[in-house]
Amino acid sequence: MNGYPPQLSDFTNNCSLLAYDEIYQLNVGDHLSRDGRLNYKFQNLQEKNMSFEQVFSRIIKFMNIKPCGNYRLMVGTDSQVHATCTVFITGIVIQNTGKGAWACIRKYTVPRKMIHLHERISLETTLTEEVVRLFTESHKNKMIDIVLPSVYQGASFTIEGHIDIGSGQRNKTREYVQEMVARLETMGVEPKIKPDAFVASSYANKYTKKVGS
Repeated sequence: MNGYPPQLSDFTNNCSLLAYDEIYQLNVGDHLSRDGRLNYKFQNLQEKNMSFEQVFSRIIKFMNIKPCGNYRLMVGTDSQVHATCTVFITGIVIQNTGKGAWACIRKYTVPRKMIHLHERISLETTLTEEVVRLFTESHKNKMIDIVLPSVYQGASFTIEGHIDIGSGQRNKTREYVQEMVARLETMGVEPKIKPDAFVASSYANKYTKKVGS
């Protein structure tokens, strides 16, 4: 990525991934803090092994460049079944609409083929929920405080959960839309499904194709 802020295409074309251990075990790079909580690790082209607090500081830095912006904080997960495992990618994107974005990913691998669609979509939603929960009320307030002075000049801030499902008649996932949307709504985030769930269906999807790091 050249320059700051990066465009969405910068990291979707170039982002590298971490390798992770199997489900129900700590991911490679993840670790438990002293209070027993799991500290996730994230990565993009510029930085590896970022903690969530480091990710959050990058988000704040990006937003402070232009406080009078239209910001969308988006989290979404997609998955891909491979020969011996299933790869899940969760993406975090902070976008200033029309002005660029910053993003990072977390990779999660289940050491078996998850062939049942509902099971896979449910886990995608769970992984998205886990990352959304990292944004506490304190984190949210810090982001809101950046745009608040410029609200009357058109500034805005929203939080979205992107789900890789669609409601079209030919879409195999349509029967799960209501369930997954309801799960994200209970968390206070705005659910987005196809064709509007690009963090899951495009950004995260791109990196589910590789098994290794």
